[in-house]
Amino acid sequence: MFFFTGLAYAGSDIPPVDDGPYISINKDKERLEAVWLCQSKKRRQQVKLQDLPRTFFYCDRTAAAEVENLAVLPDDISYRGDFKVAAISDFHGQYDLVIKLLTNNKILDANGDWAFGNGHFVITGDVFDRGDKVTELLWFLYRLEKQAEDAGGKVHLLLGNHEVMVLNGDLRYLHPKYVEAGKLLDIPFEQLFAQDTVLGAWLRSKSVLVKINDMLFAHGGFHPELAKEARSLEDINRVFKQNLVKTELAQPREGWANELHGRKGPIWYRGYFKGNGEDQGASDKEIDLLLKHFAIRHLVVGHTSQKQVETRYQGRVIAIDSSIKKGKYGEVLLVDGEQKWRGTLAGERIPL
Repeated sequence: MFFFTGLAYAGSDIPPVDDGPYISINKDKERLEAVWLCQSKKRRQQVKLQDLPRTFFYCDRTAAAEVENLAVLPDDISYRGDFKVAAISDFHGQYDLVIKLLTNNKILDANGDWAFGNGHFVITGDVFDRGDKVTELLWFLYRLEKQAEDAGGKVHLLLGNHEVMVLNGDLRYLHPKYVEAGKLLDIPFEQLFAQDTVLGAWLRSKSVLVKINDMLFAHGGFHPELAKEARSLEDINRVFKQNLVKTELAQPREGWANELHGRKGPIWYRGYFKGNGEDQGASDKEIDLLLKHFAIRHLVVGHTSQKQVETRYQGRVIAIDSSIKKGKYGEVLLVDGEQKWRGTLAGERIPL
């Protein structure tokens, strides 16, 4: 079971910080070193790789991280089959709300474990920033991914702009708790997710898109130019991933790689929502062009906040950022064959 108590912040007053664990691979590649904070005090634990699997505990409370091995589960970018699909977006550190939403919609059981059978569960990015339970969400998804795989299902965590921002050291949206955590641990916050960390390596393995049956998922979306230029999903994902973290590149991003990481790229684009960003909105003709090019019927995106799961362009675009970041309400898209529903916070199903 993974349950955590909340922290309240008033103004600039930061209470004692509990956070972690952050687990790195020792230089000799024979040990893991976990660090965490309990009441703002730094704690450490070393574990030999031969001693895995290992559960790491969080300030003498419930389990916080389960590391079986350092292998990253394979994740393709295209799937087809007879299974249910659930999709959600923009957690932004709201762990408690997310657990309630997923439990009430039977993706999790009462213990917080996978209950979705052979279903595919998609998170279109933005676990990071704003809220104060990002670490808890990351370890929860890390564990849930393995549980889904064991049950014949799949968890697809896609990269959003806030994942990419944090990995690149853009920390302007960090909750004060994490600003303080970086200071107390005496390490730049982004380095807690460096290449040689368990969560850092795991995040770097994630895709920026996934195609499931007749639906294509991404955080922001796909600019019509990608269809006009006949760009493939494989090329979009490959080039985006190869240019993920600037400090890890031999050469600066340039050309198309730079464009993919810009405002028209899959983590920033808002062109399906008129009046948002530089783009004044894709036309119906351009949406049809995207659907035809990628051989799909629906584009499913987060990034641009709505009050609930909604559709645009006569249902061809499905918006799943239901403002979970506010910590008050959220919804999940539920798909079973041709049927689609809004899964409410209370677990009610409303036809989409």
